[in-house]
Amino acid sequence: MAKKDIVFSCSDCAALACKQRNEKRYPRFCLTEHVDERLLEQVIQVYKRNENQTGDISVQSACLEGETYGQLTRVQETIEFIRRMGYKYIGIASCVGLMAETRMFVKILRAVGIKSYTVGCKVGAVDKCEVGVPNEKKLNGGTGHESMCNPIMQAKVLEAEGTDFNIVMGLCVGHDTMFLKYSHAPTTVMVVKDRVLGHNPVMALYTAESMYSKFKEELGLG
Repeated sequence: MAKKDIVFSCSDCAALACKQRNEKRYPRFCLTEHVDERLLEQVIQVYKRNENQTGDISVQSACLEGETYGQLTRVQETIEFIRRMGYKYIGIASCVGLMAETRMFVKILRAVGIKSYTVGCKVGAVDKCEVGVPNEKKLNGGTGHESMCNPIMQAKVLEAEGTDFNIVMGLCVGHDTMFLKYSHAPTTVMVVKDRVLGHNPVMALYTAESMYSKFKEELGLG
């Protein structure tokens, strides 16, 4: 991308002065400095009106952050959030390839008295060709039936089941997009799939200066 095509935004800011509202340190392109005040007020009113639990989620997550920052694992933090929000029935949209991890998570939820319902990504066992995937693009090379990932069905099953909070466990990129789009209930992500890095995708960013230096080469920075 040519420099003239770059639009500066928050990722280009080294000051992060919005954390403490330090107006003297706002860069020229600062989004806070140039925010649409009317839009900002509309957003604040959404929190105050508590539409779709937005206010409760905002308050409880902020309080949880303030009280336990850096002290809880993601699993612990999620359980505590569930308790504070008063959710009664948890839906889990899991990749079938991470079902062992999901079973362990469900075991923990049961141990602390939280009811849950899991739907695997291959629910319905629909062949990939049914939705337009070329036969040769299957993982099995087109040698027979291969079930598609079905995130929309996962969302619909959990809606029918009546879950009031959903958790994503390792759905593929794109499949997680569709689940989040069609989920009827508020949703969080427990596991982000990354087979190469043991489901720790941020490691590619931590090691970008070393083993992932090819990223810099592709950008012409190396």
